Amino acid sequence: MPSRRHLLAAIAATTTLSAPAIPVHGATARTLRFVPQADLAVLDPLFTTAYVVRNHALMIYDTLYGLDASLKPSPQMVERHLVENEGRRWTFRLREGLLFHDGEPVRARDCVASIRRWSQRDPLGQLLAVRTDEIAATDDRSFVIRLSRPFAPMLDALGKLASPICAIMPERLALTEPSRVVAEVVGSGPFRFRGDPWVAGSRAVYERFAGYLPREGGTPEWTAGPKVVHFDRVEWHTIPDPSTAAAALLRGEVDWVERPDFDLLPVLRRSRDLMIETTPELGSISICRLNHLHPPFDNPAIRRAVLSAVNQADFMNAVAGTEPGSWQDGVGIWPPGTALASDAGMEAIRAPRDIAGAREAIRQAGYRGERVVSLVSTDFPAGKAAGEVGAALFRRLGLNLDHVATDWAAVVQRRASREPVERGGWSCFYTGFATLDLLHPGIHQLVRGSGERAWFGWPSIPRMEALADAWLDAADLAAQRVIAAEMQRLAFAEVPYLPLGQYFLPTAYRRSLTGVLRGPPLFWNVRR
Repeated sequence: MPSRRHLLAAIAATTTLSAPAIPVHGATARTLRFVPQADLAVLDPLFTTAYVVRNHALMIYDTLYGLDASLKPSPQMVERHLVENEGRRWTFRLREGLLFHDGEPVRARDCVASIRRWSQRDPLGQLLAVRTDEIAATDDRSFVIRLSRPFAPMLDALGKLASPICAIMPERLALTEPSRVVAEVVGSGPFRFRGDPWVAGSRAVYERFAGYLPREGGTPEWTAGPKVVHFDRVEWHTIPDPSTAAAALLRGEVDWVERPDFDLLPVLRRSRDLMIETTPELGSISICRLNHLHPPFDNPAIRRAVLSAVNQADFMNAVAGTEPGSWQDGVGIWPPGTALASDAGMEAIRAPRDIAGAREAIRQAGYRGERVVSLVSTDFPAGKAAGEVGAALFRRLGLNLDHVATDWAAVVQRRASREPVERGGWSCFYTGFATLDLLHPGIHQLVRGSGERAWFGWPSIPRMEALADAWLDAADLAAQRVIAAEMQRLAFAEVPYLPLGQYFLPTAYRRSLTGVLRGPPLFWNVRR
């Protein structure tokens, strides 16, 4: 990683951002300028689990439930719900006056179609779909979900923040096959997307939706409570270089940088005009996702051998450096300190690392020099740092590495390919998942093994799916912990991904902004 002195020099030498190409109507105080962690290359909230797309979706699409400060589901679009027949029949009633951005009212059939589409892509939604006998609208504001068996996390599923969220869109769009990108961006959320000035790799623009009806009463917390917008316009400016983004924030050319680089934090903290905050609940787990479809990582023995060589401290030192409290190692499948975390099988992570032994194990497992295409994003600093350490490790293990460094948008697009590397496919890629997204089997996409329906990498682990289903029916937390421990042991045997440690990313914004909510970047309740 570059030295702090070089980064400081880069900030000093950075030229001023160009004036926005889109005319700003009204006073500057009514426009908020934001730098997202990566480029917004995909607009469909179900087409990718990238957080930048989830954050975009939270502006455009409302959800049936939101999460409050205790991370419990709270009604958002829903006015009330009724549970009958020993948990096998749920009836939902929408709030009156909900409108889509195209002026059409939100109807129950829109919710039905949106839930159906979402449940084909989301792990928790897939579990719900297996137990759903019927989902149907009973009138314009009511719909029913009839189950074959009770589904305890129903409200958690409909209000989850883990990607992909259950975004409600018009029925005509929700009927789009989940494998295809929705053609229009039409939601009922507090902002509407301005497609005409959208420039992938540069800028996205959102305008306050005058027809949005905030929930009455309650306190704005995370995605729960009234979503009251105080800005007429929010602009997302993609600035891949961390030094340039930091310089723009210091000069007041942008108001908010979602993820400043760790090495730049001392500089930013010196400014009295900036706030630097960390949300521990959004601590990230760094991972290397392995492609189970093609050699060499279709071989579980090779996957286990690579895992045995991973030293999480090496990765976290590269990602977060020496910033106090910025990372921890010894991280298993379930995030440290959470309800399902345990020591089950953790010798796979904590045992002494043996590079020579791992290299020999890879040879004995049948590795024949197949090319390993590793995708690393250059505009995602944490992923880039982890990828550089991973590249060095893979070479030491004797793998024939093709290290592809590109922007995150290109990674997002390429990782969807199931082709072998000779036809544009991939072998592994590096990213991070928020702790909040890995708390239990219902939302932990990385650990699941549903084959073609699984997250990118597509591991097929039937036993893991059976355990996830059993977790849903567990009588209490003690029973859930037993199942989760078995899932962790199985994960270390099957290795759907390499856990690389946990780090805690801050966000930085101008002190002139007030009302910034905890959680992902949310643009309601914020004032200047």
